[in-house]
Amino acid sequence: MTVVLVINSGSSSFKYQLVDVETETALASGLVERIGQSVGAARHQVGDATYDRELPIPDHTVGFQVMLDAFAQNGPSLSEYAPSAVGHRVVQGGARFFHPTIIDDLVEINIDELSVLAPLHNPGALQGIRAARDAFPDLTHVAVFDTAFHQTLPPAAYTYAIDHTIARKHRIRRYGFHGTSHKFVSEAAADYLDRPLRELKQIVLHLGNGASITAVDGGHSVETSMGLTPLEGLVMGTRSGDIDPSVLLVLARREELTPGGLDEFLNKKSGLLGLTGVSDMRDIESRRAEGAGAAMLAFDVYIHRLRAYIGAYIAQLGGVDVISFTAGVGENSALVRAEALATLGFLGVHIDAERNEARERGIRRISTPDSAVEVLVVPTNEELEIARQTLSVAIPA
Repeated sequence: MTVVLVINSGSSSFKYQLVDVETETALASGLVERIGQSVGAARHQVGDATYDRELPIPDHTVGFQVMLDAFAQNGPSLSEYAPSAVGHRVVQGGARFFHPTIIDDLVEINIDELSVLAPLHNPGALQGIRAARDAFPDLTHVAVFDTAFHQTLPPAAYTYAIDHTIARKHRIRRYGFHGTSHKFVSEAAADYLDRPLRELKQIVLHLGNGASITAVDGGHSVETSMGLTPLEGLVMGTRSGDIDPSVLLVLARREELTPGGLDEFLNKKSGLLGLTGVSDMRDIESRRAEGAGAAMLAFDVYIHRLRAYIGAYIAQLGGVDVISFTAGVGENSALVRAEALATLGFLGVHIDAERNEARERGIRRISTPDSAVEVLVVPTNEELEIARQTLSVAIPA
């Protein structure tokens, strides 16, 4: 069988998907959330059917039993579609993990130690890993790290210009995130164009509530917008992206914000939400169309940052062959795609308006036939990518 159970776990929830890698289909998916609260919630989806439950879910171990009950009651049967392995998304692999890694006790210790670099993500992933290993003790468990694809960044790209002794002591450097998505999209783009991955200079824009852009040269990440944490880079739904560090000092003094308060301010109360009161690009576009000044400014700020990064990455790559848009905003906002590339006509980048506006599923070209650069919309599939990578080490060829 080529079936993999993919787990994406947080501190109070986990998502799962049962993936058939051979057919590239999701056999079932679900979400277990509000773990540790008085009443938890579980959703299990099979085809067009959705099954919801509310019940106490005190910890991840109980959560995994709820998931197993959902498979038993609503299908598909885990006996008939027995997973060959379990793949776990882990956000931060530091400079230790370059590849999908079979999880043992030592790997768990390493993930735990790396929590200092991702305190909001790695602890939850570790809880899910431990619960999953208890639930599936006979299966191989594999960690797929969000940062792994960016381990090819050159030192000039990942080094911050601060005291090198302090940086080394605290492992402060740029790690990058969304690597699983950037890898999937850049490879899918090469397959779609029927061109060798090694020959392509690509820019991938993963634009969702969290957003990042990566320069991919010959299949390798050489520059990316997120840094030590997912806060750096583009304007996002609730994150500020790039900001003068002195702003933090000013806010700490004048607003009496603690480090925790600053963290919440920049990660949860900034970005589009901070500028407009809403974080969804669909709401921004709707308000902008109505002439709302805050939404118009927020959209302009968002696009300004996108253009700045695209231009910088074209310079770093020495040209570009393919620009791909992915994730919620990238796949669904024709306006964002058009405006992000509107100033690149001098490089021969031209979008076909009709193709761009078309509401089609699947990978598609939105550039004109005479465009010097291929512009694509590539739906990301991180679960499939995690499943592929999991099988590559759990059942090596």
